Amino acid sequence: MTTQGPPLAMLTRRLAETPGEFLDTPHVAAVANDVALLLGARLPPPVLKRMANLGSGQRRPLVALLAWMLADDWFVATPPGQPALVALFEEGAAELAATASARRFIGDPERREELVRVALARLGWHPADETHSQATDRLAAISGIERRRLLEASRAAERRARELREALARQAAEEAADKWSRE
Repeated sequence: MTTQGPPLAMLTRRLAETPGEFLDTPHVAAVANDVALLLGARLPPPVLKRMANLGSGQRRPLVALLAWMLADDWFVATPPGQPALVALFEEGAAELAATASARRFIGDPERREELVRVALARLGWHPADETHSQATDRLAAISGIERRRLLEASRAAERRARELREALARQAAEEAADKWSRE
């Protein structure tokens, strides 16, 4: 996320204008590859095969939504490159799909911003008129992915604290039993 990318408002507006039927395409691999070709790249056959087998889950429409966003003239003029596209279509879409539906990423302004920021970060860019630091802070503040990670970390810390309390209680009980048996 070290290079200045496109304006955030331009991409969030583009997402808000996504045709609803675009998300229902069963040929998401073809759409993603067409966009990759538009950007001067080609998706490898194993990636296309995985996309073709996504089924009806949340990830398929998110790949289509990301493809819609990447078909913008800004990306055509400044293509991200094949490795970044593959990472965005595979890992980025999977992370986003775990937090919300594609329709929510269209209808909810905060989720639109999250999708744009996650996509730009995965491509190595930050929104225009923001510094790298500002973009990183804002992404962390609105990211459902980050909230999920923090929630899981909090649960793990709570579990470790409970296990430690239980171990200390057992140790105290054992010490008390030792002391009682010596007296």
